Formats: sequence, structure tokens, C-alpha cells
Amino acid sequence: MTVAISLLVFACKPSPQSTAHSLLIYTPHGQDLLRDFVARYKQAHPETDVQFLDMGSREILERVRAEHNRPQADLWWGAAHMTFQTAAEENLLTPYRPTWADKIPAASRDPQDRWYGTFETPEVIVYNSDVVKPADAPKDWDDVLDPKWRDKILIRNPNPSDTMRAIFGAMIWRSYKETGSPEKGYDWLRRLDANVHEYTADGTLLMQKLARGEGSITLWDLPDARLFKERKNLPIGYTIPAGGTPVVTDAIAIIRGAPHEEEARRFYEFVTTNESLIHAAHDYYRIPVRTDIDRAQLPAWMNEPFTSMPLDWDLLRKQSGDWLRYWDTEIRGRGTKQN
Repeated sequence: MTVAISLLVFACKPSPQSTAHSLLIYTPHGQDLLRDFVARYKQAHPETDVQFLDMGSREILERVRAEHNRPQADLWWGAAHMTFQTAAEENLLTPYRPTWADKIPAASRDPQDRWYGTFETPEVIVYNSDVVKPADAPKDWDDVLDPKWRDKILIRNPNPSDTMRAIFGAMIWRSYKETGSPEKGYDWLRRLDANVHEYTADGTLLMQKLARGEGSITLWDLPDARLFKERKNLPIGYTIPAGGTPVVTDAIAIIRGAPHEEEARRFYEFVTTNESLIHAAHDYYRIPVRTDIDRAQLPAWMNEPFTSMPLDWDLLRKQSGDWLRYWDTEIRGRGTKQN
């Protein structure tokens, strides 16, 4: 299925400085956050012509690969650290050490400065709160396999999505770490498939369909769940799985060979200041990675504890392609109707 790619241009006419001060960003962060931050940046730097392409994380990786001999974009803002590490190992990113490099944990950055973490993104179980009462919503991952959810689950197509790759990978990893085999994880995905009503093309469509009652529950990320509930006033609720949840590190990097690397560095620093991260926390529910932010300035819910699922992220990164190919050819649409 073809996914539309949106191009927004934040300069109606090229200014005299537009050749020197231009910026093209590849990002999956969504229209609301992107419009806001580009407008805020242009207030500080009105001479800069800023454009962005909003697309899925894996689509960005494929695009950067295809353009490696002649890079078109300058900055890659947003995707899981696993995807950035793959790009780094393929020599697609240029090293840059931001001014706040020592303010995040070592696990949230590339040791060669090719990418740095910006946000922590927990994965959650999301439900339509008009259809499902909070007391009846699934409390943990295995609860979504209950036959009562038959034909009531919506799932975003995992192939282009870092969020779904993390969730599917985590479900396989739970048994893989003990057995060295993905088979029990595949069985979990089969049982999930038996309950799936539809696999949607993208995350926005996923949440819209959920809000319309085309499905009752889904698996998705916490920031989007809060965004659609609180900013868009849709009937959305969520639970953080009791047994632990994968927490993706969302990152940022400069593309190797960027046509406007200096401008990319300036935007990089702008969107990762404490002020910008606090704004993203309040308005877009993004949990900052930086450790030097005053936690009292963040929303109260961000300071509430939850259980993070320990994962071998490097193994997931290397195996997820094979696991998803198996899911796509042997599981999708073929789930057994188990009781």
C-alpha cells in the first residue's frame, strides 16, 4: 500500500538568503509537532527556508539509503535508536557532538556521535474509551489475546513502523531470551492475528479508526495516545502493560553529505534545548532523554514510575527484519482461532 508523503514548505517565496539558509528535514514526528517547531524556529531564524517530509521511520531509512550518493535532506529528526544505529553502520550519518552530549545516558547515544537520543517513548495498550471501560481494558500484553477481543483489534502495519517493530520484537524476545528460538513469539503473533480486525497503513489512520469504533483496542505509543485524547478530544484511553513495556529511544542525526550541514546543526540544537524539550513534553507528550531538565517543569504524569521491559536492542535490530518477513508470509491473516 502506498503511504502519502506530505511536503510542507514554510516559505512562500525564496528569500535572497534561501540558498544559503535552507533546510530539509526527514521526520516521522507528525504534522502538529512539526508545524509548531518549524514556526518557532523561523521566529528565531526568519531567513531560513525550512521544509520537511513527514513519513514513517523505515521509509526514511530507505530514502536516505537511496539518496546516499546525492543526499537531498540535511537532518533526520525522529525514529527509533535501532534504525539510527543501522543507518550509522551503513555510513549514512555524519558525526556531530551536540552541546548537551554529556547530559544523556550512554545508552541513549551513539559512541561515535552519529546519533543522539531526544525522547523516551513507552509502548502501550490503547483503547476506545467509549466502547471499553477502563476496568475492562487489557492490563498486560497477553490480555490482548483473549478471545473476547476477536475482530476488535486494530494494528498499524509493522513493516514501516519502528513502534510496531519494537512491540512485535519485544513479544518475541520474551521467550527468545530463554530458548534462542522465535517460535513461542510467533505463536503469540498468531494468536494476536486471530483477533485483528484490520492492519492500517499508518499511525494517524490507526487512531482515527479506533476513535470511530472500527476497532476497540490497539497497540501503539504513549505520546500519540495522549495527543489524540487531550489535544484532539477523541475517546482514547491507554494502559501501560503491568509486566513491562519496551521504551524506544527516539533520536536525531545529521545526514552524511547534507547540503546545508551548518543549518542542520543549528536546528538540531534548537529543538533539543531544555526549553524546546519542556515545550514538547507539555504540548506533545514527549518524554525528554536529557537528565539535566528540572523534573518539576515536566507534566506530573512523566514523573510517575512504570516498568520498562529490558531488551537486547541490538539483537532486535539485527533479527527484526527476518522476524517480520516470517510474520508477513506465514502469520499475517492466518492466525489460528485459539481459545
